[in-house]
Amino acid sequence: MDNYGLIGKNINYSFSKDYFTKKFTKEEIAAAYQNFDLDEIGGLFEIIRTEKLKGFNVTIPFKEKVIAFLDEIDAEAEKIGAVNTVKITNGKLIGYNTDSFGFVKSVFPLLEKQHRKALVLGTGGASKAIAHGLHGLGIQFEFVSRSPTEKGFTYEQLSQKIIAEHLLIINCTPLGTFPKIEENPKIPYQFLGKKHLLFDLVYNPPLSKFLAKGKQQGATICNGQKMLQFQAEKAWEIWRAK
Repeated sequence: MDNYGLIGKNINYSFSKDYFTKKFTKEEIAAAYQNFDLDEIGGLFEIIRTEKLKGFNVTIPFKEKVIAFLDEIDAEAEKIGAVNTVKITNGKLIGYNTDSFGFVKSVFPLLEKQHRKALVLGTGGASKAIAHGLHGLGIQFEFVSRSPTEKGFTYEQLSQKIIAEHLLIINCTPLGTFPKIEENPKIPYQFLGKKHLLFDLVYNPPLSKFLAKGKQQGATICNGQKMLQFQAEKAWEIWRAK
């Protein structure tokens, strides 16, 4: 039996284990998928050795840190600067990014002509993959973070004018994820309207507070469920490729 898993911190909420377990059962695949909850990524090699992993996914907060442990990195993942999928071949760790693929495939059907400028909330590994996807779609974007940076905005700087100019807003932070469902990014929701599209990488709960507050203002909303399904299937393709 082939073993796969998810590397991350505080990942009991994760979609991946349930998704792959059901997939393996339905498709009669002789494989298993486990969660590996780590405080520090330094325990990675011990898990790979003891569990004899064929591949694994990576989530918060290790999508950038894992790169230092790789033997090779796919060109697209290297350009993004974050890895969420690792294939193990002949003892070598090869890193890929399927987040960008999943995001583009899930957001594309929702895009309308007014969605030409975006705000990307957060500056971690997930936001890098989303930025790469937006660049490929020809959508201009600005990062929003808690601390001032040379490029982008802080949450305090988000004015009515900025919100009106950026009609696509993507939450790449973990704010609102179960069990802390009362949290949400501190944007001025009162300035949202019917032309806005809010996309949340959070999928548990299905309706995050970020999306609920957007819906109240008439915005179109989408959670990260389909993105995860698309990126998971892409990861499976990578693991099974010869």
